[in-house]
Amino acid sequence: MLSVKNLHVAYGNKTIIQDLNLSIPKGKITALIGPNGCGKSTLLKTLARINQPKSGQVFIDNTPLTKIPTKALAQRLSMLPQTHASPEGISIRRLVEYGRAPYTSHWGKLNEQDNLIVEHAMAATSISELAELPIDALSGGQRQRAWIAMIIAQDTEIVMLDEPTTYLDLSHQVELMHTMQAMNQQGKTVVVVLHDLNQACRYCDHLVVLRDGQLMTEGTPSEVFTQSLLKQVFDLDAMVIEDPVSNTPMCVAR
Repeated sequence: MLSVKNLHVAYGNKTIIQDLNLSIPKGKITALIGPNGCGKSTLLKTLARINQPKSGQVFIDNTPLTKIPTKALAQRLSMLPQTHASPEGISIRRLVEYGRAPYTSHWGKLNEQDNLIVEHAMAATSISELAELPIDALSGGQRQRAWIAMIIAQDTEIVMLDEPTTYLDLSHQVELMHTMQAMNQQGKTVVVVLHDLNQACRYCDHLVVLRDGQLMTEGTPSEVFTQSLLKQVFDLDAMVIEDPVSNTPMCVAR
């Protein structure tokens, strides 16, 4: 579904990703992992057409991203960046309603189905009772949940999340991971940048491991998450054991 060929991304003269070839498996949850500065967020933004590659191509179903009209792309792909700004004083409900923008007319009027989707998105992220509050009156965690609700309301087949657990306490991190799995069970392809390696192994089907803008390895957590990988990529001396709850690999630092 989503693939890159000979991708080269740079900021000015600084190369971030070089000669990357990758296919994201359809209908799976794929985590992009790697040390800080390895190109995870840059790759995600390029997949979402926020960054323009210096060379190479990004494809959806073999169609170059550059050939897909903006509104059509927004109906197929949604992206939650690390940082986001909203108009001052806007309510939670209004923010979530923005997720329906790719489907509305020029006037932006929501129909009954749109309103039902907005209500569902707020319920799924436990913010319904906050709906009329201004977004800038909320805590960081509540704001993050509101933005995630907007992504749910956009209802795209591909969902991209860049470090979505930022600002969330542990219980809401787990809730978000379950929400991510629920979206996947509805048939959505999810691509997520995660720093928590054990979360990546527990909740994701496929791992893409990056270092210095290059693909080190990819595969299921059981296939690629090893002690040697942790040492080579993260310079981490750790044991890899089986998670007693999910039966997936997990690391324990020595």
